[in-house]
Amino acid sequence: MWWHYVLVFVGAFIFDVVPIPFPPAFSIMVFLQIMFGLNIWWVVVLGVAGSILGRYVLTLYIPLLADKIFKPQKNKEVQFLGEKMQEKGWKSQLLILTYSLLPLPTTPLFLAGGMARLKPIQMIPAFFVGKFISDAVAVHLGNFAAKNVNEMISASLSWKSISSLILGILLIAALLFIDWFALLEKKKFVLNFKIWK
Repeated sequence: MWWHYVLVFVGAFIFDVVPIPFPPAFSIMVFLQIMFGLNIWWVVVLGVAGSILGRYVLTLYIPLLADKIFKPQKNKEVQFLGEKMQEKGWKSQLLILTYSLLPLPTTPLFLAGGMARLKPIQMIPAFFVGKFISDAVAVHLGNFAAKNVNEMISASLSWKSISSLILGILLIAALLFIDWFALLEKKKFVLNFKIWK
């Protein structure tokens, strides 16, 4: 039975290491908890640990990937955005914590942080707190919802889940296609779609 918990860790890692909007890691945590009748708190602890490791690895490899697929100007813009975020100090930590508590995909947050070459230590602590709280709530709610499987299946195709996916895609598009130099330095909104090498 211990390998079920390994699946929770590995599943959460895989869900959070990919650089595209993917279902939230708590969805695999809830699924495995229900399927195998696992202890909720062990699922939360191991799932959050897998998510943290996944996001850490994402922030390490995304700069290399970004250098290969985006023009240097786009990478400089996002690094500039990261520098602005570092200047905010505790305010940026509060922003990361708040964002992690919301039912929004955190992929755009870590793509931006990785491309901006923020050190993982600048993002992970606030993300850990927010992720632990939000995933604990989600897994407990998932356990409760397991008693009503039909409603849970229909909820996965609800306007909320679809709008969350669309919002994640829009946030990534904003990160990539907004000219951040023009917006932050000149207070001018400019879109640039010529970002690929």
